Amino acid sequence: IFGFTYLLWKNFYLKIKKHKIKIDLSNFIIIHGGGWKKLQSESITNEYFKSSFKKSFNINKVINYYGMVEQTGSIFFECEKGYFHTSVFSDIITRRNDLSICNYSEEGIIQLMSLLPTSYPGHILLTQDKGKIYGVDNCKCGKLGKYFKISGRLKNSELRGCSDSII
Repeated sequence: IFGFTYLLWKNFYLKIKKHKIKIDLSNFIIIHGGGWKKLQSESITNEYFKSSFKKSFNINKVINYYGMVEQTGSIFFECEKGYFHTSVFSDIITRRNDLSICNYSEEGIIQLMSLLPTSYPGHILLTQDKGKIYGVDNCKCGKLGKYFKISGRLKNSELRGCSDSII
């Protein structure tokens, strides 16, 4: 099952629960991303999202991803330890408000880089997202690359993501 986080919650989880449909999805995997801003007001966290699907439908594998359509190649999947990981084709930097580079575990503005975009100037993007980089090549999950978490949007940022275009 693949989709925007908010839409999976609203149009899949809540509707099935409302109609008291019993369904075993133990052989399914959910891959979801985006739409978190719409769930903040409902206090739906990533952990609550996962546990709700597990409890209601017996889904054991729920994978969050972070990425932007504006930057081909920058799709970051969450590992079982709760971190997103860069690939060999992408990188991430966090920056302070003065745009100097943050240290590991210091929250900053996310800057994404990808080797893949060549037909447009999308190889480097300074986002409106905040996050922390925790390390490189030493995540306890065993995956290589930088690993990081997203903590939210910059204050007063305009809502604009793929899932925000859907009413």
